[in-house]
Amino acid sequence: MSSILTISKRYKQTLYLGLGSFLLFSCSDKIEDYKAIESISSEFSAPISRDFDQIKEEGVLRMITRYSSGSYFLDHGIQAGFEYEFVQAFAKYHGLSVEVIIPAPNQSPIELLNNGKGDIIADNLTINEERSKWLRFSRSYNKVNQVVVVSTALGYIPYQVNELEGIPITIQKNSSYYPVLLRLMDMGWNLKLNVIEEERSTESILMDLARGEVLATVADDHILQASKKYMRGLIEGPVLTRNDDIAWALRTNAPILEKQVNSFLSQHMWIDENGTPKRSEFLNVLRKKYFEGSRQMADYFNPVKDQQNIGALSPYDSLMQQVAAEFGLDWVMLTAVAAQESKFDPTVVSWAGAVGMMQVIPKYSEQTADSLLIPEINIREGARILSEHIQHYSYMDSLESWSFALATYNAGAGHIADARRIAMDHNKDPNKWADVSPSLLKKMEPKYYEQTRHGYARGIETVQYVQNILNRYNTYKAIIVLSQESRPEPKGILGFNNLKIAG
Repeated sequence: MSSILTISKRYKQTLYLGLGSFLLFSCSDKIEDYKAIESISSEFSAPISRDFDQIKEEGVLRMITRYSSGSYFLDHGIQAGFEYEFVQAFAKYHGLSVEVIIPAPNQSPIELLNNGKGDIIADNLTINEERSKWLRFSRSYNKVNQVVVVSTALGYIPYQVNELEGIPITIQKNSSYYPVLLRLMDMGWNLKLNVIEEERSTESILMDLARGEVLATVADDHILQASKKYMRGLIEGPVLTRNDDIAWALRTNAPILEKQVNSFLSQHMWIDENGTPKRSEFLNVLRKKYFEGSRQMADYFNPVKDQQNIGALSPYDSLMQQVAAEFGLDWVMLTAVAAQESKFDPTVVSWAGAVGMMQVIPKYSEQTADSLLIPEINIREGARILSEHIQHYSYMDSLESWSFALATYNAGAGHIADARRIAMDHNKDPNKWADVSPSLLKKMEPKYYEQTRHGYARGIETVQYVQNILNRYNTYKAIIVLSQESRPEPKGILGFNNLKIAG
């Protein structure tokens, strides 16, 4: 749904070239003074009390973002994206796993942040005054220019704002570009805006433009350059703002998290004595990979260039669905396990001799090592083993049985049995993964593992293994729902009903 917004020019004077040059070639501070930066609700909940100590204790950092090549997407089932990898680096430094939270349509990322469903918004956010009423911005880690992008169907290249008059500029209302255009209109420019109410990524609108479905839009310059790697027909027009600061957003009452984030970011971008931005080698590699890469990097972006492809989790979705149905398993969970085990590589063999996509150990399988290199056989064997573990814990609720089954798949039944006994010795519930996982960590300490039947275990690996798969599972579910929202399908076609994106 969209609406056409047209505001006539208020000032009939020789404003074109003079003001146009000022807007296009000066700094953007005048535009940033505009108060109507975004239509941000005044009904947001007060932020919950959850700072870095609580995040560390839980071991999970929840990242709020959108599904786009600039932030987060699936590359043949594997989680990728500039923001995702950057947040992942911060989390890894602090020994945390990352759970990706994708807002549902018309769901506010700020509300998700304040109610604790997420801990950090990482989605190419421009720092501005209005957002700062509700968020605490980190230090900047990027500077971008906002540029107008037009279609070749327009027939000419506009170089200044006055040359955009009469051209419908398609823009998402809840973006940082919208208030800049409103400011220009308020200053007298006769612009026509095609305002999109629903959530759309910049690149999806660029794709519409490349197909000739819209004539003009606005994008950050680095997103435009990345999109031009795999889209044709994108013509760069006037620059609207320069050197906008991009940052992560945090709750206003999380000073310890803010300090840790800023300390991390200060190692990757800083301003030298001449006012020039300097970046770490890691950040330069990320920027090149996602925004400045070669033509081959277009393969990275293909999964998100068309909304129709969002629902695909991996190249093996049909096979996962078929095998999961045979064993009464959740196919999305089965897919999450394969992603964790092998990144969907059917030929991988681990140092321990585990083979194929589900990393099945031949001595525990009814199949030979060679046959386990065949994806269908390997997935079926992995599903069979998981199904047996699920049955073993069938008296628990679904989440607990899956947690214990995953832990057993990773560490073996003996080590999980030992951990459950340790939990009972400490008056903890052996049927709750939250109680047993700390006991599994104790099997890394001599005073505990020397008293157990199966001895030492790398418990931290198993605890992280379970957490990573459950996090990925939740994100996969969100992507499926996002696909269903953008492309209605018959109920149940993907094997899920009543799913939630962000809670």
